[in-house]
This record gives sequence, structure tokens and C-alpha cells, in this order.
Amino acid sequence: MLAVAEINYIRHEVNIKDGNYSEIAKRMGRDPRTVKKYADQEDFNLEIRPKQTRPSPVMDSVKPIIDEWLLEDFKLKKKFRRTAKRMWEQLKEDFAFKGSDRTVRDYVSNRKKELLNESSQAALPLENRPGAAQVDFGEAPFKYQGEQIVLPYLVLSYPYSNAFYFQVFPSQNRECFLEGLKRIFHHMGGVPKTIRFDNLSAAVKKVLPNGERQLTEGFQNFVLHYGFECEFCNPNSGNEKGHVEAMVKYVRNNFLLPSLHVLDLDELNKMLWKKAEKDRERKHYEKESLISKLFEDDRKACLVLPTKEYQCIRYETLKADKYGYVKLDKNLYSTSPRFALSKVLIRISYNKIDILIDNHELVVSHSRLYGQYRKSMKWQPYLNLMAKRPMALKYTSFYEQLPPEWQTYFHSCTTSEKSEALKLLGTLLKDYDFNRITEALNIASEHGHPSVESIKQVFYQIINGRGIREELHIQKPLPSMPIATRGLQHYDQLLKGAE
Repeated sequence: MLAVAEINYIRHEVNIKDGNYSEIAKRMGRDPRTVKKYADQEDFNLEIRPKQTRPSPVMDSVKPIIDEWLLEDFKLKKKFRRTAKRMWEQLKEDFAFKGSDRTVRDYVSNRKKELLNESSQAALPLENRPGAAQVDFGEAPFKYQGEQIVLPYLVLSYPYSNAFYFQVFPSQNRECFLEGLKRIFHHMGGVPKTIRFDNLSAAVKKVLPNGERQLTEGFQNFVLHYGFECEFCNPNSGNEKGHVEAMVKYVRNNFLLPSLHVLDLDELNKMLWKKAEKDRERKHYEKESLISKLFEDDRKACLVLPTKEYQCIRYETLKADKYGYVKLDKNLYSTSPRFALSKVLIRISYNKIDILIDNHELVVSHSRLYGQYRKSMKWQPYLNLMAKRPMALKYTSFYEQLPPEWQTYFHSCTTSEKSEALKLLGTLLKDYDFNRITEALNIASEHGHPSVESIKQVFYQIINGRGIREELHIQKPLPSMPIATRGLQHYDQLLKGAE
């Protein structure tokens, strides 16, 4: 390519002065054909030549393999990904690759950039790409113990495939929200690359003026643990996650109406996995493919699960009242008399409230209460105190909760026996339930009113495998034994033998 000044000179000398090609070429030190080309050229539009792709017999056969490895590795943390050198070694070991490591490194470097560019485009909002999900809560009526109640359910949907999962919970609080997401991730065996949320309080602490979100500490740690990218709708813009909102209605109408009878939420939720997966055996409303088949693309695009599950718990320090109760969400939980008017550490999950001491040793565990102004009482930590006032036993709810055998036993006890029995229960109920303890009472009572010490001995015989021994079944009859007689005649016979 000649310089612009040279081209202008050629065109001026030839076209304006009618100069000779050879003479001009001689003056410029150029080939006459070059002079003629630029003198006669009419089109000077910028020409962009396509990049030539030369066939590469050695690399072409392994490029799909490397692409698959790169896509697999993008689901992992960077420290767990293969290097280009390791890929080259694998190609040599597994596919008898003959190319150089430099060739593989160049291809991996360029292909990574291309794939990362595609990945960034795939994460654009509202693009129905595999591996992107949306989340929202819905509500439905249920029947529990003869009453009509309303419970929330968490839905995670995949707009690309139109697949979904859902789980029912007692509340929309932070612990239920995170527990639901965690269950879905571990059930399907992967984590969506991006998840779009509403500005629900379990995740968003504050919406900032510049459009960013201040996340709750628990949700922020959850996001970091599972590695997905979270997106949030603009305030009052639920249409930005329209797919999951439509799926919330679909789930309610097709699976939760009319009202289901609920005895155990965990058992119900196990059944709901199957219902959601069975629903995929129908065609997508637009793509004319089975949802189950499209969902495999969603699954392949998901991130790999971390090695450990996230513990969906939080801790609070609360002050107990004079009876040893702490208040959480307007409900009361018993601790221990020794914590009266003191601060205690509480570990909170979606279904449990654990009372801990400073070194995180468990004092007592409660099922979490939902609703308001309810009370959960665990009597075991209070029994040593009750043993000092045994006559008050009959006026406590603990007495009403006792198995009938123990109520009968306490009715026959003296004051001192009641005290000793309460101390024994206070010790045993730390690690055992009433079934084994009542079994020990029944065995010890076979010959009348037992002492507390005998109940204790029988109990430890039972748990150590030395409770009721099996009867011996003798197959052969024992030989008849001579009748034993008393008297000195036996000695007379012995002396006669000595003589």
C-alpha cells in the first residue's frame, strides 16, 4: 500500500499531465504496474478483509473437548479450574494429542475471552437464558388440626425452560427464605447463575438512591457461599420478574387448591418435589419441546454446589425474665432457672430455637413457634429446682405432661422420694426421652412400689443391654440327682474307707 502522497502524485502526473507510466515509475522507484493500478483506480472505499481461518488438523479435533472443559470449569471457583498446561497434559494422556503446549495455551486464552463475552451477554436482565432463575413467595390455604390456616410457599422458576420448584414454610422470614433456596439448590444439584428477586425484607435491608441494595448480613453471606449473582426488581415493578409471579399462581391453582391437610410440613415438602418434576412432562408453551428436556439445559448451565451446606441460622443475645423465659417474635421460650434475669445466647433456625451457654454448649432446644403470645416450656432444666419444692409438682404443667405411670408413682411417693425422683428425671431427661425411663419404672414396679435407686439401676441395665434376660430353653432333660441327706454317717463311711 503506497502512501497517500505517492498516490496523489501518480494520479496528478498521469491523469492531469498525461505522463508515461514507465517514466513516472522510474522517477519514483516503483513498478510501472503499480503506477498504472493507482492511476486507474476508481474505488477508494476502505476495504476490510475478513480474517483468514486456516485449517488446523491437529487442533480442530480437540477444540470441542477443550470448549467442554472450559464450560465445566466456569461453574467452579477459579482456584479449582484447570490450567491450559493441565489441559494440554490431559489431551496427551487421554487423546494422544500431538500438538504443542503453546498451541493449546493460545487457543484456551482466546476461547476464554469469547466464552466470557457470551456469558456476560447471557446475564442481561429479562433474557431467557439457561441457568437464570426468579424467586418469589406465594400464599395458599391449608387445613391443620381442623383449622383453616394460610401458609407461604417459596417458588423458584426458570424462565428458559418454564420449570420450577416450590416448598411450603410456616413464615416468610429470613430463615425460611434461605432454607427454601438451599433445599432447592441441593435437591437439583446445582446453583442458578443469576437469580432475580423482589426487594423482600429477608434479603434487602435498604434500597439505596443509586439503585444499589444494602443486603441483610445473612443473605449476603448466603450469596457469597453459593456464588450466584443476585438481581433485584425496581421498587413497585413486579413485572420485572413476571415469570415467577405467573408460576406462583400456577402452583397455587394446580397443586395447593383445594386446601391440603397438613400434619407434617417436611413430609408435605417431600411430596412436592415429585409434583414439580412430574409437571415437566409437558410441552413448553412456545418452544414445542418438553419442559423436562429444556430443563436439562438449565441444569447444565448452573454452578457447581459448594462442598458444605450453608447453615441457615442466626444468633441473638436475649435477656431472660425472672422465670428464665426469653421472648422472641412475641413468643416465650424457657431456658433454665440459673439464667433468670441474665443474658443468654440464642441460635435461631427456621424450625428450632436452641438455648446456648457461652461456649455454644446446648442447654435446651425448642421447636420454633409461629404466631404470637405462645409459650414453649422444657422442664428438664427446672427439675432440680422443683426437687427443692416437691409438693409444688402436682400444680405444674410438667405433672400433666408426665406419662400415667409416673403420675401414679409420684402419687404414692413420700416427699423425700418425690425429691429424689425429680433429681433422677432431671439427669436422665438430658439425654433420653420418657420411653426408656418409663420402661425402667414398669420393670422396677413388678414387685411393688420401687425405690428411686432401683429405678435408676434398672434404667442403666436397660440402656447397657442388661435389662430383661431371655429365658433359657433346655432341650435335653437334666440327669436326676441323688437325694441329699444330712447326718454324721457320711463321716463314718469315710473313716471305714481309711482303715
